[in-house]
Amino acid sequence: MTQITQAQIQSWERFYRGHFINSLSGYKSGSLIGTVSPEGQSNLAIFSNLVHIGADPALIGFVNRPREAAPHTLANIEATGFYTVNHIHESMIALAHQTSAKYPATVSEFEAVGLTALWRDGFRAPYVAESVVQYGMKLVEVIPIQHNGTFFVIGSVVEVWLNENYLEADGFIDLEKAGSVATLGIDGYYRAQRLQRFAYAKPGQAVKVIS
Repeated sequence: MTQITQAQIQSWERFYRGHFINSLSGYKSGSLIGTVSPEGQSNLAIFSNLVHIGADPALIGFVNRPREAAPHTLANIEATGFYTVNHIHESMIALAHQTSAKYPATVSEFEAVGLTALWRDGFRAPYVAESVVQYGMKLVEVIPIQHNGTFFVIGSVVEVWLNENYLEADGFIDLEKAGSVATLGIDGYYRAQRLQRFAYAKPGQAVKVIS
């Protein structure tokens, strides 16, 4: 194996370094976050750094880049308190990826890339109609990360929309069946394939395969 030092990493050209470090953290979920400004301008942006925080209460977080690099999603969430998370599927990869382009605040990425804004009664942010796993979030906390100027956004799960065929008896969501894709690095997209599910691990007991 080859050792790569911190000094070497820091010396690299920024796009090479970005690809390397983004790939290093492994496969991640690919999601589109839908928001709306107080003036009613919809916004859509791709994120691959969502993380489960807890199930009771149900909390999910994501990292937003510095404001100067990605201001619209965070500003809309702070202003309205609501946003949606929409899984990306194979049929919509190219359109989802295009939302990473830096459109001005006056342009809706839904319209610019050809995805459909879906407004559900009683919820104050747009869903992506083409997504088959969607959930609505309410802002809980925005935590500034001082070291690099990013923000950790924590939200509570308000509602979930999905086909019941994707939901297994124990609450496990079969995202392979839903066609949700995984991401790697800045621009790689992958099909998800289940290798194994195991029963809850306990000390002194053999690992049990459940599916």
